[in-house]
Amino acid sequence: MKEMRWLELLSAIRLGSKKSRNELGRSPFHKDYDRIVFSQSFRQLNRKTQVHPLTQNDGVHTRLTHSLEVSCIGRSLGMLAAEKIKDDLPSWVEPTDVGAIIQAACLAHDIGNPPFGHAGEYAIREWFDHAAQQGKIDQLSPEEQADVRQFEGNAQGLRLITRIEDHPEDGGMRLTFATLGTYLKYPWLSHIITSDDTKQAYQRNKFGCYQSEKHILENIANRLGLIELGSYHYCRHPLTYLLEAADDICYALIDLEDAMSLDMLSYEEVEPIFIKLIADYGIPHELSLTWVTWQQKISALRGRAMKRLVEEVASTFAKYQTDILRGQFKGTLLQYCSPDIAQGIDAAKSLARDKIFAHRQKMDLEIVAHMSLQHILDAFIPLTDPARQLSFKDQKLMTILQQYGIHFGISHYENIMQVLDIVGKFSDHQAYDIAQILQGQRPTYR
Repeated sequence: MKEMRWLELLSAIRLGSKKSRNELGRSPFHKDYDRIVFSQSFRQLNRKTQVHPLTQNDGVHTRLTHSLEVSCIGRSLGMLAAEKIKDDLPSWVEPTDVGAIIQAACLAHDIGNPPFGHAGEYAIREWFDHAAQQGKIDQLSPEEQADVRQFEGNAQGLRLITRIEDHPEDGGMRLTFATLGTYLKYPWLSHIITSDDTKQAYQRNKFGCYQSEKHILENIANRLGLIELGSYHYCRHPLTYLLEAADDICYALIDLEDAMSLDMLSYEEVEPIFIKLIADYGIPHELSLTWVTWQQKISALRGRAMKRLVEEVASTFAKYQTDILRGQFKGTLLQYCSPDIAQGIDAAKSLARDKIFAHRQKMDLEIVAHMSLQHILDAFIPLTDPARQLSFKDQKLMTILQQYGIHFGISHYENIMQVLDIVGKFSDHQAYDIAQILQGQRPTYR
Protein backbone atom coordinates (compact mmCIF):
# COMPACT_ATOMS: atom_id res chain seq x y z
CA MET A 1 0.00 0.00 0.00
CA LYS A 2 1.40 3.36 -1.04
CA GLU A 3 2.19 5.76 1.76
CA MET A 4 3.50 9.32 1.68
CA ARG A 5 6.77 9.98 3.49
CA TRP A 6 7.56 12.88 5.79
CA LEU A 7 11.06 13.06 4.30
CA GLU A 8 9.56 14.24 1.00
CA LEU A 9 6.49 16.00 2.43
CA LEU A 10 8.65 18.45 4.42
CA SER A 11 10.81 19.46 1.45
CA ALA A 12 12.56 22.83 1.89
CA ILE A 13 13.38 23.10 -1.84
CA ARG A 14 11.85 26.19 -3.44
CA LEU A 15 9.73 26.43 -6.57
CA GLY A 16 11.77 28.24 -9.23
CA SER A 17 14.66 28.99 -6.88
CA LYS A 18 18.06 29.57 -8.44
CA LYS A 19 19.95 29.00 -5.21
CA SER A 20 19.73 27.09 -1.95
CA ARG A 21 21.21 28.73 1.13
CA ASN A 22 20.47 28.35 4.82
CA GLU A 23 20.37 31.40 7.07
CA LEU A 24 21.24 31.78 10.71
CA GLY A 25 18.20 32.46 12.85
CA ARG A 26 15.65 31.88 10.09
CA SER A 27 14.51 28.54 8.66
CA PRO A 28 13.35 28.18 5.03
CA PHE A 29 9.78 27.97 6.31
CA HIS A 30 10.07 31.16 8.34
CA LYS A 31 11.34 32.78 5.15
CA ASP A 32 8.13 31.61 3.41
CA TYR A 33 6.11 33.42 6.07
CA ASP A 34 8.12 36.60 5.60
CA ARG A 35 7.72 36.54 1.82
CA ILE A 36 3.96 36.26 2.11
CA VAL A 37 3.74 39.07 4.68
CA PHE A 38 5.67 41.45 2.43
CA SER A 39 3.68 40.64 -0.73
CA GLN A 40 1.27 43.09 -2.30
CA SER A 41 -1.50 40.50 -2.48
CA PHE A 42 -1.32 39.94 1.27
CA ARG A 43 -1.51 43.67 1.98
CA GLN A 44 -4.61 43.89 -0.21
CA LEU A 45 -6.41 41.57 2.21
CA ASN A 46 -6.56 44.50 4.65
CA ARG A 47 -9.76 45.84 3.07
CA LYS A 48 -11.24 42.65 1.70
CA THR A 49 -14.36 41.11 3.13
CA GLN A 50 -14.21 38.30 5.64
CA VAL A 51 -18.00 38.16 6.13
CA HIS A 52 -19.33 41.74 6.01
CA PRO A 53 -18.68 43.72 2.79
CA LEU A 54 -17.85 47.44 2.94
CA THR A 55 -18.36 47.62 6.70
CA GLN A 56 -17.51 50.88 8.46
CA ASN A 57 -16.77 49.12 11.76
CA ASP A 58 -12.98 48.99 12.20
CA GLY A 59 -13.25 46.22 14.77
CA VAL A 60 -14.76 43.71 12.35
CA HIS A 61 -12.42 41.17 10.79
CA THR A 62 -11.06 41.55 7.28
CA ARG A 63 -9.38 38.79 5.30
CA LEU A 64 -6.05 40.07 6.62
CA THR A 65 -6.88 39.89 10.33
CA HIS A 66 -8.62 36.56 9.78
CA SER A 67 -5.52 35.18 8.01
CA LEU A 68 -3.25 36.36 10.82
CA GLU A 69 -5.42 34.63 13.43
CA VAL A 70 -5.64 31.43 11.39
CA SER A 71 -1.85 31.42 11.07
CA CYS A 72 -1.51 31.64 14.86
CA ILE A 73 -3.84 28.69 15.41
CA GLY A 74 -2.14 26.79 12.58
CA ARG A 75 1.29 27.28 14.12
CA SER A 76 0.08 25.96 17.49
CA LEU A 77 -1.60 22.97 15.82
CA GLY A 78 1.54 22.18 13.82
CA MET A 79 3.91 22.36 16.75
CA LEU A 80 1.68 20.32 19.07
CA ALA A 81 0.90 17.67 16.43
CA ALA A 82 4.60 17.40 15.56
CA GLU A 83 5.47 16.84 19.22
CA LYS A 84 3.03 13.93 19.27
CA ILE A 85 4.51 12.26 16.15
CA LYS A 86 8.11 13.40 16.62
CA ASP A 87 9.52 9.87 16.40
CA ASP A 88 8.06 9.51 12.89
CA LEU A 89 9.59 12.72 11.54
CA PRO A 90 13.06 13.08 9.98
CA SER A 91 15.78 13.76 12.53
CA TRP A 92 16.44 17.27 11.16
CA VAL A 93 12.81 18.36 11.58
CA GLU A 94 11.81 20.17 14.76
CA PRO A 95 8.20 20.80 15.88
CA THR A 96 8.87 24.50 15.26
CA ASP A 97 9.56 23.68 11.58
CA VAL A 98 6.19 22.01 11.18
CA GLY A 99 4.54 24.91 12.98
CA ALA A 100 6.24 27.39 10.65
CA ILE A 101 5.13 25.49 7.52
CA ILE A 102 1.49 25.55 8.58
CA GLN A 103 1.76 29.13 9.81
CA ALA A 104 2.98 30.27 6.37
CA ALA A 105 0.38 28.25 4.46
CA CYS A 106 -2.38 29.56 6.73
CA LEU A 107 -1.22 33.11 6.14
CA ALA A 108 -1.71 32.56 2.39
CA HIS A 109 -4.88 30.48 2.52
CA ASP A 110 -7.20 33.38 1.51
CA ILE A 111 -4.72 35.36 -0.58
CA GLY A 112 -6.58 34.61 -3.82
CA ASN A 113 -10.01 35.64 -2.59
CA PRO A 114 -11.62 38.40 -4.68
CA PRO A 115 -13.16 41.57 -3.25
CA PHE A 116 -16.38 41.04 -1.27
CA GLY A 117 -15.46 37.48 -0.25
CA HIS A 118 -17.73 34.64 -1.34
CA ALA A 119 -20.24 37.14 -2.71
CA GLY A 120 -17.48 38.21 -5.09
CA GLU A 121 -16.82 34.62 -6.15
CA TYR A 122 -20.51 34.11 -6.89
CA ALA A 123 -20.68 37.34 -8.90
CA ILE A 124 -17.73 36.32 -11.09
CA ARG A 125 -19.09 32.82 -11.66
CA GLU A 126 -22.53 34.12 -12.54
CA TRP A 127 -21.10 36.64 -15.01
CA PHE A 128 -19.21 33.91 -16.88
CA ASP A 129 -22.21 31.56 -16.79
CA HIS A 130 -24.22 34.25 -18.54
CA ALA A 131 -21.37 34.90 -20.99
CA ALA A 132 -21.19 31.18 -21.80
CA GLN A 133 -24.94 31.03 -22.48
CA GLN A 134 -24.56 33.92 -24.91
CA GLY A 135 -21.62 32.29 -26.70
CA LYS A 136 -19.17 35.01 -25.65
CA ILE A 137 -16.48 32.60 -24.45
CA ASP A 138 -16.84 29.93 -27.12
CA GLN A 139 -13.17 30.41 -28.06
CA LEU A 140 -12.22 28.81 -24.74
CA SER A 141 -11.84 25.05 -24.39
CA PRO A 142 -14.33 23.23 -22.11
CA GLU A 143 -11.61 23.04 -19.44
CA GLU A 144 -10.85 26.75 -19.70
CA GLN A 145 -14.54 27.62 -19.55
CA ALA A 146 -14.81 25.50 -16.41
CA ASP A 147 -12.05 27.56 -14.78
CA VAL A 148 -13.72 30.94 -15.28
CA ARG A 149 -17.27 29.73 -14.69
CA GLN A 150 -16.18 28.22 -11.39
CA PHE A 151 -13.84 31.03 -10.35
CA GLU A 152 -12.24 29.81 -7.15
CA GLY A 153 -10.23 31.79 -4.60
CA ASN A 154 -8.09 28.77 -3.77
CA ALA A 155 -7.00 28.28 -7.39
CA GLN A 156 -6.48 32.03 -7.79
CA GLY A 157 -4.26 31.97 -4.71
CA LEU A 158 -2.06 29.23 -6.15
CA ARG A 159 -1.71 31.28 -9.34
CA LEU A 160 -0.68 34.35 -7.34
CA ILE A 161 1.92 32.72 -5.13
CA THR A 162 3.49 30.55 -7.85
CA ARG A 163 3.32 32.76 -10.96
CA ILE A 164 2.29 36.38 -10.39
CA GLU A 165 3.95 37.79 -7.25
CA ASP A 166 7.65 38.76 -6.96
CA HIS A 167 9.09 36.63 -9.80
CA PRO A 168 6.48 36.57 -12.61
CA GLU A 169 6.43 33.29 -14.55
CA ASP A 170 9.53 32.19 -12.63
CA GLY A 171 8.31 30.70 -9.37
CA GLY A 172 6.27 33.62 -8.05
CA MET A 173 7.10 33.99 -4.36
CA ARG A 174 9.39 30.94 -4.65
CA LEU A 175 8.00 29.28 -1.56
CA THR A 176 9.14 25.87 -0.37
CA PHE A 177 7.35 22.83 -1.72
CA ALA A 178 6.31 21.91 1.83
CA THR A 179 4.46 25.21 2.25
CA LEU A 180 2.94 25.03 -1.25
CA GLY A 181 1.70 21.49 -0.64
CA THR A 182 0.18 22.47 2.70
CA TYR A 183 -1.53 25.45 1.06
CA LEU A 184 -3.29 23.21 -1.49
CA LYS A 185 -6.61 22.38 0.16
CA TYR A 186 -7.95 21.00 -3.12
CA PRO A 187 -5.06 19.59 -5.20
CA TRP A 188 -7.03 18.99 -8.38
CA LEU A 189 -8.44 20.84 -11.40
CA SER A 190 -11.93 22.19 -12.05
CA HIS A 191 -14.52 19.84 -13.57
CA ILE A 192 -16.00 20.42 -16.99
CA ILE A 193 -19.44 22.02 -16.81
CA THR A 194 -22.32 20.48 -18.73
CA SER A 195 -25.56 22.28 -19.47
CA ASP A 196 -27.20 20.58 -16.50
CA ASP A 197 -24.63 22.12 -14.13
CA THR A 198 -25.59 25.72 -14.82
CA LYS A 199 -28.40 25.71 -12.29
CA GLN A 200 -25.99 24.41 -9.66
CA ALA A 201 -23.69 27.42 -9.88
CA TYR A 202 -23.44 27.83 -6.14
CA GLN A 203 -23.02 24.16 -5.22
CA ARG A 204 -20.04 23.36 -7.44
CA ASN A 205 -17.15 21.35 -6.16
CA LYS A 206 -14.15 23.31 -4.93
CA PHE A 207 -10.82 22.94 -6.69
CA GLY A 208 -7.35 24.33 -6.18
CA CYS A 209 -5.72 24.76 -9.57
CA TYR A 210 -6.58 26.30 -12.95
CA GLN A 211 -5.56 24.79 -16.28
CA SER A 212 -2.93 27.52 -16.54
CA GLU A 213 -1.06 26.16 -13.47
CA LYS A 214 -1.58 22.43 -13.89
CA HIS A 215 2.12 21.86 -14.63
CA ILE A 216 2.91 23.57 -11.32
CA LEU A 217 0.42 21.34 -9.50
CA GLU A 218 2.07 18.29 -11.05
CA ASN A 219 5.52 19.55 -10.04
CA ILE A 220 4.44 20.14 -6.44
CA ALA A 221 2.78 16.73 -6.20
CA ASN A 222 5.80 14.91 -7.64
CA ARG A 223 8.27 16.70 -5.40
CA LEU A 224 6.25 15.90 -2.27
CA GLY A 225 5.21 12.39 -3.23
CA LEU A 226 1.48 13.12 -3.03
CA ILE A 227 -0.58 10.09 -3.98
CA GLU A 228 -2.10 10.40 -7.45
CA LEU A 229 -5.85 9.74 -7.54
CA GLY A 230 -6.46 10.66 -11.19
CA SER A 231 -5.30 12.97 -13.94
CA TYR A 232 -4.02 16.11 -12.19
CA HIS A 233 -5.84 14.96 -9.07
CA TYR A 234 -3.88 14.19 -5.91
CA CYS A 235 -4.56 13.47 -2.27
CA ARG A 236 -3.95 16.24 0.23
CA HIS A 237 -0.68 16.97 1.94
CA PRO A 238 -1.16 15.73 5.54
CA LEU A 239 -0.52 19.17 7.04
CA THR A 240 -3.38 20.59 4.98
CA TYR A 241 -5.80 18.95 7.41
CA LEU A 242 -4.32 21.07 10.19
CA LEU A 243 -4.62 24.22 8.06
CA GLU A 244 -8.26 23.40 7.39
CA ALA A 245 -8.92 22.87 11.10
CA ALA A 246 -7.29 26.21 11.97
CA ASP A 247 -9.50 27.99 9.42
CA ASP A 248 -12.66 26.24 10.63
CA ILE A 249 -11.92 27.04 14.28
CA CYS A 250 -11.35 30.73 13.57
CA TYR A 251 -14.25 31.48 11.29
CA ALA A 252 -16.76 29.43 13.29
CA LEU A 253 -16.01 31.39 16.46
CA ILE A 254 -14.83 34.78 15.22
CA ASP A 255 -17.79 35.26 12.87
CA LEU A 256 -20.04 35.26 15.92
CA GLU A 257 -17.94 37.92 17.62
CA ASP A 258 -18.13 40.16 14.57
CA ALA A 259 -21.90 39.75 14.44
CA MET A 260 -22.13 40.85 18.06
CA SER A 261 -20.09 43.97 17.22
CA LEU A 262 -22.59 44.75 14.45
CA ASP A 263 -25.61 44.11 16.70
CA MET A 264 -26.70 41.09 14.66
CA LEU A 265 -26.31 38.76 17.65
CA SER A 266 -26.48 39.21 21.42
CA TYR A 267 -23.95 37.92 23.91
CA GLU A 268 -26.67 35.73 25.43
CA GLU A 269 -27.10 33.90 22.10
CA VAL A 270 -23.38 33.21 21.73
CA GLU A 271 -22.26 32.34 25.27
CA PRO A 272 -23.85 28.83 25.39
CA ILE A 273 -22.00 27.75 22.24
CA PHE A 274 -18.61 28.73 23.67
CA ILE A 275 -19.38 27.09 27.01
CA LYS A 276 -20.32 23.87 25.22
CA LEU A 277 -16.99 23.89 23.36
CA ILE A 278 -15.03 24.52 26.56
CA ALA A 279 -16.56 21.44 28.27
CA ASP A 280 -14.46 20.49 31.33
CA TYR A 281 -11.69 23.02 30.61
CA GLY A 282 -13.35 25.30 33.16
CA ILE A 283 -15.51 28.40 32.92
CA PRO A 284 -13.42 31.63 32.96
CA HIS A 285 -13.84 33.65 36.17
CA GLU A 286 -14.56 36.77 34.08
CA LEU A 287 -18.09 35.49 33.53
CA SER A 288 -18.91 35.94 37.23
CA LEU A 289 -17.86 39.60 37.31
CA THR A 290 -20.75 42.02 36.87
CA TRP A 291 -18.60 44.91 35.64
CA VAL A 292 -16.85 43.00 32.85
CA THR A 293 -17.91 43.89 29.27
CA TRP A 294 -19.23 41.32 26.83
CA GLN A 295 -16.05 41.80 24.77
CA GLN A 296 -13.92 40.75 27.74
CA LYS A 297 -16.17 37.82 28.52
CA ILE A 298 -16.21 36.52 24.96
CA SER A 299 -12.42 36.93 24.73
CA ALA A 300 -11.96 34.75 27.81
CA LEU A 301 -14.39 32.16 26.47
CA ARG A 302 -12.76 32.15 23.05
CA GLY A 303 -9.29 31.62 24.49
CA ARG A 304 -10.42 28.67 26.58
CA ALA A 305 -12.38 27.13 23.70
CA MET A 306 -9.50 27.47 21.25
CA LYS A 307 -7.07 25.88 23.71
CA ARG A 308 -9.27 22.80 23.94
CA LEU A 309 -9.86 22.65 20.19
CA VAL A 310 -6.14 22.88 19.40
CA GLU A 311 -5.29 20.07 21.81
CA GLU A 312 -8.10 17.83 20.54
CA VAL A 313 -7.30 18.38 16.87
CA ALA A 314 -3.57 17.75 17.36
CA SER A 315 -4.32 14.49 19.17
CA THR A 316 -6.74 13.45 16.43
CA PHE A 317 -4.11 14.13 13.77
CA ALA A 318 -1.61 11.93 15.59
CA LYS A 319 -4.21 9.19 16.03
CA TYR A 320 -5.07 9.08 12.33
CA GLN A 321 -1.59 9.79 10.98
CA THR A 322 -1.30 6.46 9.17
CA ASP A 323 -4.64 6.85 7.37
CA ILE A 324 -3.69 10.40 6.39
CA LEU A 325 -0.30 9.35 5.01
CA ARG A 326 -2.00 6.63 2.96
CA GLY A 327 -4.51 9.08 1.53
CA GLN A 328 -7.38 7.19 3.13
CA PHE A 329 -8.58 9.81 5.62
CA LYS A 330 -12.05 11.14 4.85
CA GLY A 331 -13.64 14.32 6.13
CA THR A 332 -12.09 16.85 8.52
CA LEU A 333 -10.13 16.44 11.75
CA LEU A 334 -12.83 18.26 13.71
CA GLN A 335 -15.32 15.56 12.71
CA TYR A 336 -13.17 12.93 14.47
CA CYS A 337 -12.77 14.86 17.72
CA SER A 338 -15.06 14.45 20.73
CA PRO A 339 -18.73 14.49 19.58
CA ASP A 340 -19.54 17.65 21.53
CA ILE A 341 -16.88 19.54 19.53
CA ALA A 342 -18.48 18.76 16.19
CA GLN A 343 -21.86 19.64 17.72
CA GLY A 344 -20.52 22.95 19.05
CA ILE A 345 -18.96 23.92 15.71
CA ASP A 346 -22.19 22.98 13.91
CA ALA A 347 -24.19 25.07 16.38
CA ALA A 348 -21.93 28.07 15.72
CA LYS A 349 -22.28 27.67 11.95
CA SER A 350 -26.05 27.24 12.21
CA LEU A 351 -26.39 30.41 14.27
CA ALA A 352 -24.28 32.27 11.71
CA ARG A 353 -26.35 30.92 8.84
CA ASP A 354 -29.66 31.84 10.47
CA LYS A 355 -28.83 35.19 12.06
CA ILE A 356 -25.85 36.59 10.12
CA PHE A 357 -25.99 35.45 6.51
CA ALA A 358 -29.73 36.06 6.32
CA HIS A 359 -29.51 39.49 7.98
CA ARG A 360 -30.92 42.33 5.86
CA GLN A 361 -27.86 44.53 6.50
CA LYS A 362 -25.55 41.88 5.11
CA MET A 363 -27.79 41.06 2.14
CA ASP A 364 -28.05 44.72 1.12
CA LEU A 365 -24.28 45.09 1.07
CA GLU A 366 -23.85 41.82 -0.84
CA ILE A 367 -26.18 43.11 -3.56
CA VAL A 368 -24.00 46.23 -3.85
CA ALA A 369 -20.93 44.00 -3.97
CA HIS A 370 -22.44 41.73 -6.62
CA MET A 371 -23.47 44.60 -8.87
CA SER A 372 -20.07 46.28 -8.51
CA LEU A 373 -18.24 43.25 -9.87
CA GLN A 374 -20.80 42.78 -12.63
CA HIS A 375 -20.12 46.34 -13.86
CA ILE A 376 -16.35 45.78 -13.73
CA LEU A 377 -16.51 42.53 -15.71
CA ASP A 378 -18.96 44.08 -18.21
CA ALA A 379 -16.34 46.73 -18.93
CA PHE A 380 -13.08 44.79 -18.93
CA ILE A 381 -13.69 41.20 -20.05
CA PRO A 382 -14.87 42.11 -23.60
CA LEU A 383 -11.44 43.71 -24.12
CA THR A 384 -9.80 40.28 -23.75
CA ASP A 385 -11.05 39.10 -27.15
CA PRO A 386 -7.98 39.31 -29.44
CA ALA A 387 -10.22 40.07 -32.45
CA ARG A 388 -12.08 42.98 -30.84
CA GLN A 389 -11.81 46.40 -32.49
CA LEU A 390 -11.37 48.95 -29.71
CA SER A 391 -13.73 51.92 -29.52
CA PHE A 392 -12.79 55.23 -27.89
CA LYS A 393 -14.16 54.02 -24.55
CA ASP A 394 -12.41 50.64 -24.97
CA GLN A 395 -9.09 52.42 -25.49
CA LYS A 396 -9.53 54.34 -22.23
CA LEU A 397 -10.41 51.13 -20.40
CA MET A 398 -7.42 49.36 -21.95
CA THR A 399 -5.14 52.14 -20.71
CA ILE A 400 -6.44 51.57 -17.19
CA LEU A 401 -5.68 47.86 -17.47
CA GLN A 402 -2.21 48.54 -18.84
CA GLN A 403 -1.50 50.71 -15.82
CA TYR A 404 -2.13 47.60 -13.73
CA GLY A 405 0.43 45.68 -15.81
CA ILE A 406 -1.84 43.96 -18.33
CA HIS A 407 -0.12 42.68 -21.48
CA PHE A 408 -2.66 40.93 -23.69
CA GLY A 409 -1.63 38.35 -26.26
CA ILE A 410 -3.38 36.06 -28.76
CA SER A 411 -4.84 33.69 -26.13
CA HIS A 412 -8.36 34.68 -25.11
CA TYR A 413 -8.10 32.47 -22.01
CA GLU A 414 -4.79 33.96 -20.84
CA ASN A 415 -6.14 37.46 -21.43
CA ILE A 416 -9.19 36.71 -19.27
CA MET A 417 -7.01 35.27 -16.54
CA GLN A 418 -4.91 38.44 -16.51
CA VAL A 419 -8.04 40.54 -15.96
CA LEU A 420 -9.14 38.23 -13.16
CA ASP A 421 -5.68 38.61 -11.61
CA ILE A 422 -6.23 42.38 -11.47
CA VAL A 423 -9.89 42.27 -10.40
CA GLY A 424 -9.15 39.56 -7.83
CA LYS A 425 -6.55 41.77 -6.16
CA PHE A 426 -8.90 44.73 -5.72
CA SER A 427 -9.96 45.55 -2.19
CA ASP A 428 -13.68 45.99 -1.56
CA HIS A 429 -13.34 49.76 -1.71
CA GLN A 430 -11.24 49.75 -4.87
CA ALA A 431 -13.80 47.57 -6.64
CA TYR A 432 -16.69 49.72 -5.44
CA ASP A 433 -14.98 52.96 -6.54
CA ILE A 434 -14.12 51.61 -10.00
CA ALA A 435 -17.67 50.33 -10.43
CA GLN A 436 -18.97 53.80 -9.64
CA ILE A 437 -16.72 55.35 -12.31
CA LEU A 438 -17.87 52.78 -14.86
CA GLN A 439 -21.46 53.81 -14.16
CA GLY A 440 -20.62 57.45 -14.89
CA GLN A 441 -20.21 58.62 -11.30
CA ARG A 442 -17.49 61.24 -10.99
CA PRO A 443 -14.68 60.07 -8.66
CA THR A 444 -13.56 62.27 -5.78
CA TYR A 445 -9.80 62.66 -5.91
CA ARG A 446 -7.95 63.95 -2.87
